[in-house]
Amino acid sequence: MGWILLLLVIGAAFYVVAVYNGLVTARNAFRNAFAQIDVQLTRRYDLIPNLVETARGYLRHERETLEAVIRARNAAVEGLRAAASDPGDATAVQRLAGADAQLGGALGRLFALVEAYPDLKASQPMMQLAEELTSTENRVAFARQAYNDAVMSYNNRREMFPGSIVANLFGFQPAQLLDIGRPEAREAPKVSFN
Repeated sequence: MGWILLLLVIGAAFYVVAVYNGLVTARNAFRNAFAQIDVQLTRRYDLIPNLVETARGYLRHERETLEAVIRARNAAVEGLRAAASDPGDATAVQRLAGADAQLGGALGRLFALVEAYPDLKASQPMMQLAEELTSTENRVAFARQAYNDAVMSYNNRREMFPGSIVANLFGFQPAQLLDIGRPEAREAPKVSFN
């Protein structure tokens, strides 16, 4: 009788360890997926000052729009830093999503202005930067999808029984999906220099 009880306790301990390790693996997977978003958003944010500088010469009278893009970019960079330091912090991820959505809106206004300046639209540096930004937007979308898939997998593990017991016992917090929030911000900015 004592051996059976001891075997049950040992079996339960191994089971808890296995569930715990599964939660750690899932948490590390969504953190790694966020690191990929970090890489792509950093690339995107690094392109924006070059884009603004290229447009500045042509858009002398549109200073307010250029400054709005830079302000939105800086806010998004700060949001990314906060979220990258702890991808499990739901508030930081939500702030990043909001800042990124505002940046998308500011970029949309900039590209609308660019359409009104044929010389700027036709300039080689502007066309290259716009193409690079569009490519980066696609990479961000793929990285965001991979992150959200990893978050869903992690959250499922921590919410389903018996994982929920182990997750609560060891303080595994829910992860936040990275959702842009505005349907129009979910698409890459439309760039056309035809």
